[in-house]
Amino acid sequence: MDQQLKEWDRIIIGIDPGTNVMGYGVLGIKHHKPALIAMGVILLSKFDDHYMRLRRISERVSGLVEQYLPDEMALEAPFYGKNVQSMLKLGRAQGVAMAAALVHDIPISEYAPLKVKQAITGNGGASKEQVAEMLRRNLNIPKESIDPHLDATDALGVALCHFYESAKPKTAKTCSSWKEFIAKNPDKVK
Repeated sequence: MDQQLKEWDRIIIGIDPGTNVMGYGVLGIKHHKPALIAMGVILLSKFDDHYMRLRRISERVSGLVEQYLPDEMALEAPFYGKNVQSMLKLGRAQGVAMAAALVHDIPISEYAPLKVKQAITGNGGASKEQVAEMLRRNLNIPKESIDPHLDATDALGVALCHFYESAKPKTAKTCSSWKEFIAKNPDKVK
């Protein structure tokens, strides 16, 4: 294992799935504090064949997993659009990225774009530029290090959203009635 990767308590890779450009961001967590390890994009538009794009996603995401050894993967869940063919292609891209993590036994979490924007900026309707700027400020990223493809910062935002969500205390599931509680917890009732 790379010595620099050993210094982190945990590593999270974020993926912003795409069929033309796929973003990735890698966060290192040390003493409950996140820091940027890497971010970038996988350019796919040079491949005319959709299946070649999926192959490239598989190769690159597998390579990123092997390079950074993440403990967890966070993906942006596709939003629902009107173009069914686009949604199918996006879903395939997301599935291939998931498979690359699953082969390495990496747990996966998904977050809706609105949830990510809310977690990073406090506004679920924030623009990609606003997300990028908040990430830059919160993670002390120099302006020149921000990739002009905002897919990279979107992916980093997914990773940071996952960090925030996983740091929240786990709350007990509530029941709406005593009858429901008894049914769900027979071992706690005499």
